Amino acid sequence: MIQNHSERSHALLSASQAERWLNCPPSARLQEGIPDKPSEYAAEGTAAHELAEASIKLSVVPNLPEEEFEAAERQRKRIKAGKYYNAEMEQAISSYVDYVCDQYFQARNRSQDTVIMVEQKLDFSEWVPEGFGTGDVVIISDGVLEIIDLKYGKGVPVKAEGNPQMRLYALGAWAAYNWLYDIQEVQMTIVQPRLDSINTTSMTIEELLEWGEKVKPIAQLAWEGKGEFKAGSHCRWCKVKATCRARAEETMKALQYEFQDPALLSDEEIGSILFIADQLRAWAKDVEEYAMERALQGARIPQWKLVEGKSNRMVTDPEALIDRLVKAGYKKEQITETKLVGLSKLEKIVPKRRLAELAGELIVKPPGKPVLVPETDSRPELNSLEHDFQNIDFKEDDLNV
Repeated sequence: MIQNHSERSHALLSASQAERWLNCPPSARLQEGIPDKPSEYAAEGTAAHELAEASIKLSVVPNLPEEEFEAAERQRKRIKAGKYYNAEMEQAISSYVDYVCDQYFQARNRSQDTVIMVEQKLDFSEWVPEGFGTGDVVIISDGVLEIIDLKYGKGVPVKAEGNPQMRLYALGAWAAYNWLYDIQEVQMTIVQPRLDSINTTSMTIEELLEWGEKVKPIAQLAWEGKGEFKAGSHCRWCKVKATCRARAEETMKALQYEFQDPALLSDEEIGSILFIADQLRAWAKDVEEYAMERALQGARIPQWKLVEGKSNRMVTDPEALIDRLVKAGYKKEQITETKLVGLSKLEKIVPKRRLAELAGELIVKPPGKPVLVPETDSRPELNSLEHDFQNIDFKEDDLNV
């Protein structure tokens, strides 16, 4: 049966987070119990995966029971009626489904006993304590096991080669089905349709199992909360990345860059500094967002305070203001382009005092979003969360200072 993706349970040592806990074993327990932060990107990705699941079941999976067919139809209709569905999602998921379909029929040409599984729970606990995950698509035929994973995001390209998430899924699928199929090779593919990217790698079962044995002791350390904290690119999705001391110390090492004579930096040195600057920016942004979030929750950040940020005036009813200005003698083509011109431009056409008289309540200046500033800032501090923030609608982007 189809299950809502957002309601699925997640393992402590999940396949999707394997890059992090394999590189930094104690991070698994360190962030245990910290809830995931909801975001528009995550919700959009969930909708895309649910659309893909339903579409594959309706167009690829053979002999689908009537009950599951109807459930898939309902799911597809629900996603298409939702806020995240659009032409881009339909095109992206269609191309992904086409790829899955092609791979399935290629496997069928090798063996009529080929099976395809969609959103399949895979248990790799033989190598990772209580390890399990959900594979987007698993295709098995004699000789070849194929794992296909959809990445809907269009930020960072993800490679299949050396990808621990894909390898753990492959171990789980092999453990479940090797007694039915003579699997000799594993093919792993990551499809990023919005980047027009299909990245594939393969390895023998012997190579996969050898890798799995190497994972075992590291996974045990992670399960026990032991091992060495290690900062790196894997910190990106860590829930404690802003307050992790190991990451802070590693980042601060970048400030120890030794500049040599002559007085001007060489192009080679500039190239190295750019990498350092990028690292520092990412860490600083994470720390700023964490501090802002804590301040909004009522915590006091020493030497900092929350104040009302800048805000822009806005017209509450542009059509009504256009009507008033036209009745006052201004020509519509003077004050509009495709719509009412901005206030700064409008004040060059209509004198400020006259505009204020005509607009009246139609021009407002809403309260500014809270911002975190040094306590030496002259603006008064926002003291009461209940009073000062009661009319402010916070969104995730508001945490960016």
